[in-house]
Amino acid sequence: MIVTDTHTHLYSEQFDSDRDQVVKRALDLNIKRFFIPAIDSSYTSSMLELEKSYPNNMFLMMGLHPTSVKDNYKDELLHVENMLASRKFYAIGEIGIDLFWDTSTLKIQQEAFKYQIRLAKKYKLPIVIHCREAFDEIFEVLEGENDDDLFGIFHCFTGTVEQANKAISFNMKLGIGGVVTFKNGGIDQFLNQIDLKHIVLETDSPYLAPKPFRGKRNESSYLTHIIEKIGLLYNRLPEQIADITTENSKAIFGV
Repeated sequence: MIVTDTHTHLYSEQFDSDRDQVVKRALDLNIKRFFIPAIDSSYTSSMLELEKSYPNNMFLMMGLHPTSVKDNYKDELLHVENMLASRKFYAIGEIGIDLFWDTSTLKIQQEAFKYQIRLAKKYKLPIVIHCREAFDEIFEVLEGENDDDLFGIFHCFTGTVEQANKAISFNMKLGIGGVVTFKNGGIDQFLNQIDLKHIVLETDSPYLAPKPFRGKRNESSYLTHIIEKIGLLYNRLPEQIADITTENSKAIFGV
């Protein structure tokens, strides 16, 4: 059994004091594949260092996070382009629209999102979508960009069953993490109506820790709690959940 965390910010400052121990705890539980989303250029060197320390386990993405889309976003997008031209990445992410923190940047968030979707198509890479209070806006962009080259993961999916099926219609897998264990998370009410072939696992660590660690720093080893909950919802063994979701991640990332 090999478990895949399709979304973890292991380079985050929150892991600076014990990063190696965090990775070891995950590896000891057969969590051996970590997909690392970008935020902006200020984190690129930290991501590259992480990959250097664990070359067989860390798979880097490149992109500009929607909450980092500021006045200098064109410079940031140029950095994304330059990095993509310089080496191998496994996805464009995380990208998307976030209207929780700032609605005034919607227009440039939409521009940055579309631009990076087109970069993904150019490099034949999946996209990893960040969506916060922006389902309609995300779907509008996807509708305009929809074709056979569009595919990826709807990271940290927290929508309705209708929104889940709409995301899947755009050739997206659903990234399921700690929210599935929350009493008021909502997705546990319908998730088993979604075929497991559309599901991948994630932590979004250091954020969104599952029960019983809710409110604390999240880490990849806590995927076991997410797998356990999903297993209950689907009436499958944890090993089956791990195997199916890892195969799904391979289909998306090509590795």
